[in-house]
Amino acid sequence: MRVIVTGGAGFIGSAACRQFVLVHGWSVLNIDKLTYAANLRSLDPVADHPRYRMQQADVCDREALDDAFARFAPDAVVHLAAETHVDRSITGSADFIRTNIIGTHVLLEAARRYWTGLGDAECARFRFLHVSTDEVYGSLGPSGHFVETSPYDPRSPYAASKAASDHLARAWHETYGMPVIVSNSSNNYGPCHFPEKLIPLAILNAIEGKPLPVYGDGMNVRDWLHVDDHVAALALLLSKGRPGQKYNIGGRSERTNLEVVETICDIVDDLVPGNAPRRALIRFVEDRPGHDRRYANDPAKIERELGWSPTESFESGLTQTVRWYMDNRSWWEPLRRNVYGGERLGLNPV
Repeated sequence: MRVIVTGGAGFIGSAACRQFVLVHGWSVLNIDKLTYAANLRSLDPVADHPRYRMQQADVCDREALDDAFARFAPDAVVHLAAETHVDRSITGSADFIRTNIIGTHVLLEAARRYWTGLGDAECARFRFLHVSTDEVYGSLGPSGHFVETSPYDPRSPYAASKAASDHLARAWHETYGMPVIVSNSSNNYGPCHFPEKLIPLAILNAIEGKPLPVYGDGMNVRDWLHVDDHVAALALLLSKGRPGQKYNIGGRSERTNLEVVETICDIVDDLVPGNAPRRALIRFVEDRPGHDRRYANDPAKIERELGWSPTESFESGLTQTVRWYMDNRSWWEPLRRNVYGGERLGLNPV
């Protein structure tokens, strides 16, 4: 299979490039704008591989996309390019509207032009996989799960931009017949995660003995999914998923934010004992505006139809992730020094 991956220098995108090339033997063209959260070091395992190519381009650049489709002749597109950090969307929503909505539209149109020019066999084989988030569904109460038919109720600029892109992707299937699949995953974690999100930020602060900020009362709940399990699900959707369908991907690993940070503290304490338990570094801070209380995806459809299930438990995956950050200072120390040092983001400027 020949796959275009957009956003392939980001967290999930780089994991997809590595797994598609090294595990599945597919050829990959990575299209990435290389914004602040992109890191080409995450692609070191495939950078010189004959089945991997990189093109620096913006998904809003139609000319660059048309050229990429013409030269690479993909069998599939995995659309991961997006602005993703909720906190940054609160104070800088314009980038999210441009990349997540306009960029998705431009990519869909470039893919449609390419797809309509294919022969019958290639046309039938082509897939466009739009990768999204459970945040489009809004906030759950203390029980229940999001399913594929749950109504959309986005609460943040980020979630609203992803909800809009989901609707565009599904409309291109219904209107034009393009073989689009939409996936909505729960929170990802794992190696090569830019250190602004909860887990990598908590890991690095715990390693360095810095305060560990927890928003509000720490009781907000997320379902956690190891990034490699997520990418394995995406590979299955490309191979066996049904066009026009939507699939929720979840880890069945719900934890409060406080439980996540406490677990990270305990793992770091075990690996690098300090003078005092790292839990003493936890600080409750002002909550995020509009902070959703709980997300939880029901992955029963992809489990039932495609036989997918996560292979990594949250505890084993988190321990592996902590070890990765400890062993790969050369990956994250330049980011902490030059790009993002861990400062608070997303407080309402008004």
